[in-house]
Amino acid sequence: MKWLELLTVAGTTLVSAVTVVVLYSLGVRLTAIAGDAQQASPRAKRYFASACFGLCGLAVMFGLYLIIPYFSK
Repeated sequence: MKWLELLTVAGTTLVSAVTVVVLYSLGVRLTAIAGDAQQASPRAKRYFASACFGLCGLAVMFGLYLIIPYFSK
């Protein structure tokens, strides 16, 4: 069995999963902070929250692109 390839896939999966979870959590946190009425610039926080959600969505779409055989032809 090719153990190096197995470790490479496991490491990539772990890094990708952590990245998606962190981006989503950061987006949720920034959205909650932007909802606070006492903040000076809620528009910037909402922009960064949307950027985090967008990057999270792109990561998920790229993962689907890699998994679905129809797209890799």
